[in-house]
Amino acid sequence: MSGMKPLLEVSMGIDAFSSAWAHCDRISSYVARMVSHNRADPLLYANLLSSALNELLEIAFAHHGPDGDISCRVSRSGASDIIELSLPCDDAALGFYTGAAEQLKRADLAEAYQSALFSPGAGDPHLGLLEIAVDYKARISILPEGGKRVLVAATVELEGAVS
Repeated sequence: MSGMKPLLEVSMGIDAFSSAWAHCDRISSYVARMVSHNRADPLLYANLLSSALNELLEIAFAHHGPDGDISCRVSRSGASDIIELSLPCDDAALGFYTGAAEQLKRADLAEAYQSALFSPGAGDPHLGLLEIAVDYKARISILPEGGKRVLVAATVELEGAVS
């Protein structure tokens, strides 16, 4: 994306990150507060961004490889914020993210999300990514990075998202 300006990047070992579920909320709250200062309504923007980022981090918490670091970078291009999570990936995690990438290409994404949301039973493991794509109108890409890593990128335009 042209004109992309890096705003903030945090990294930590995947072992430390995955040792406590609360890290998802703490990291998302911190990052959102730091990058929302110059928005029209910084508090609202930080709240929305934190919610979307928290969901992405919870997905990474549940689906990652055993060794390496997780990094979260937020960049801005115009009205869009780009959240990039780079994380270690083993075969199981790669299978999850490959399946998610296929789901996100569906033309009936909103219907697939509602169906997964209200489905009885275990539910769709990709529900969180579907939620981000539909509720936050995020454009999500999932790309393998050199075999043992995956990059999950979500582009969101949150200003004006709530009236």
